[in-house]
Amino acid sequence: MPVISSKTAPEIPTIDQAYSKISNSITVEWATVPGATSYLLTAEDGDTVIETMVASSPGTVTGLKAATLYQITLRSVSASGRSQASSPKQAKTVLAAPTLEVSSPSPDSILVRWGAVYMAIGFSVSLMRANGLGRIWKENTTNTSLTFSSLDAGTLYTIKAYAWNANGIPGDDSTCNQRTSPRAPANIQVLFDSGALKVSVSWTPAEGASNYTVMASSGSFQRSCSTPLSSCSITSLQCGTEYLISVSASNDAGSSKSSSAETLKTVACAPGRVTIQEDPPGHLSVAWSSVDLGDYYVAFVKSDDGLEVHCNTSLTQCDFLSECGFTYFISVFAYNKAGQSPLGDVFNYTTAPCCPSDISPVLVFSDRVEIAWSPVRGAELYETKAVAGCSVVECNDTAPACTLSALNCDTKYNITVYSFSEVRGSNLSCPSRFITTAPCSPEIKNISKAAFSMVNVHWRSTNEGATYTVTAQGKKGLFQCSSTGETCTMGDLPCGSMFSVTAVAETQAGKSLPSYSVPLETAPCCPSGLTAAQVTQSVINVSWTIGAAAQTYVTVLASHIGQSKCHTRQNHCLLGCVACGINYTVALKAISATGLTADCAYQGYSSSACCPLGVKLYRLGPNGIRIYWQASRGSANYSTDLYGSKGIFTCAPRAGLSFCDITDIPCGDVYTVMVSPVSETGLKLTFCPKKIYSGKSSYDP
Repeated sequence: MPVISSKTAPEIPTIDQAYSKISNSITVEWATVPGATSYLLTAEDGDTVIETMVASSPGTVTGLKAATLYQITLRSVSASGRSQASSPKQAKTVLAAPTLEVSSPSPDSILVRWGAVYMAIGFSVSLMRANGLGRIWKENTTNTSLTFSSLDAGTLYTIKAYAWNANGIPGDDSTCNQRTSPRAPANIQVLFDSGALKVSVSWTPAEGASNYTVMASSGSFQRSCSTPLSSCSITSLQCGTEYLISVSASNDAGSSKSSSAETLKTVACAPGRVTIQEDPPGHLSVAWSSVDLGDYYVAFVKSDDGLEVHCNTSLTQCDFLSECGFTYFISVFAYNKAGQSPLGDVFNYTTAPCCPSDISPVLVFSDRVEIAWSPVRGAELYETKAVAGCSVVECNDTAPACTLSALNCDTKYNITVYSFSEVRGSNLSCPSRFITTAPCSPEIKNISKAAFSMVNVHWRSTNEGATYTVTAQGKKGLFQCSSTGETCTMGDLPCGSMFSVTAVAETQAGKSLPSYSVPLETAPCCPSGLTAAQVTQSVINVSWTIGAAAQTYVTVLASHIGQSKCHTRQNHCLLGCVACGINYTVALKAISATGLTADCAYQGYSSSACCPLGVKLYRLGPNGIRIYWQASRGSANYSTDLYGSKGIFTCAPRAGLSFCDITDIPCGDVYTVMVSPVSETGLKLTFCPKKIYSGKSSYDP
């Protein structure tokens, strides 16, 4: 055996055989070459060269073309290098595996399709359950498609196919799995939730189905739901619609036919075009439009106090009783076998506010009226209107009271209180009532004197059926008189007083304001006492007490021969030129600062008798004197008085005599002698002329 140098390349290997089992590779077998650590396989088809390093036999060169003739060479490789190429060996790759397209057009069939395979003249296709159970279907064909039928629905099958060439050599095979499509679900159950507008559908699961689709169809409108379970719900259905409900099963092979459709009628839609009318007041009419699938309707009316009534009808209108001042919440539902329609719009209707019924005057004045009433339901504001002819007075307030001002006195007003709400406006059906304002204030025209301590008061007024009360008020009290006319007489007024006189008119409506006051001054009071005193034979001093409110006085003494008069601010007066022995009348007039007078009458006054004339004195012995005089008018009695330093000596002669003797007077003294008339009261006058007498002679002073 030759010795191989460590630097010599390995021997050339010899290919035993070359063959192809896979369309993209050729397997080569050879005898082992001593010293070779690896081998280089080369495949050439005239266009390309593909080399593959392998460790030992057999070796496979890959990346080849299917159904292609290759020339295969082999080189041994060691650390010293590589050998020469072996003798070539030809080998042809087998046919390529067909590329399968598999589908299940129906629950009991599978359709297999593939493209043409280069150099193939026929194909072999087999099918069996993926779990290995059951029969195996195998078909040979020169076509590029094949259908397997009479299969089980929803079952997974394994499909295997390969092509062969003219020599009958099979090529690569292709294997894939395909499940048949499921059958349509059975035992469909449909349950409708009217409140949620939702349908729940359940069924018996179909073999091999991985998912289910429920379809609700109505014309062009469709809604669906999908689930791997055996029930599903579709929401947001439309009211008043008839749906066809179907269920289909599906898996990766496709969908089944839909199940037989179930008919579903949803609840009717809420009625629309709801109109509410209140005509006449107290009767509420609710109307609406008809809706599809609505068998009958129920209208509910609930007031804001919680009371609810309803009506059930197959028509499109209901009538209800209503009350003023309420807000009613109105809803209308349609019903069918599926249930109640969804809640539509809730309408509210507020009836007109109630009218005040107990309007009453609280205070009535000449120019205003205060009225009040009980609050009424539904009123947010009260509009009060007073009408008298063309005169209209209004006031608005939220309170149940109003003061109508700027009214005409003694006028009958038609007063209406309208209740108002922002929603409904004014209730114009409220009743009215008549209220008459208090009478107009009378106007005092004049006050005239009727008699002592009495006055007549005259006024002017336009009131109808009024009673007038005139009041005079002053420091000395209050005095009144009444009349239904335009004058009244007021008596017993105290003299010397100031009064404020007002007049008030009164009717059933009330009292007027007092008239403007008119001052009234009564005549001054007459002095309560008057005294006349003779100062001289022709002068009298008249004095009196003070008369209230009197500022000046006029005193008059009058007789048949004339009068004496004086005007003074004092409470006394000297009256001259008075004749002696004459009866006089005494009159005094008290006059106020404004010129009012009071005529005061008193008892008559008789002036004193005249002083005697021709008084002469005669001596009667050493201690006596006789006094002579001539009797004067008006007196029959006289008194003589002798005044001296040693005493006063008096002599009163008998009636009818005109002399008088005075004895036992001291001698040697000077005396004054006066002869005076004596009045009936015994009063002696002191103003008569005097004579002077001495113890020796006499003479006139």
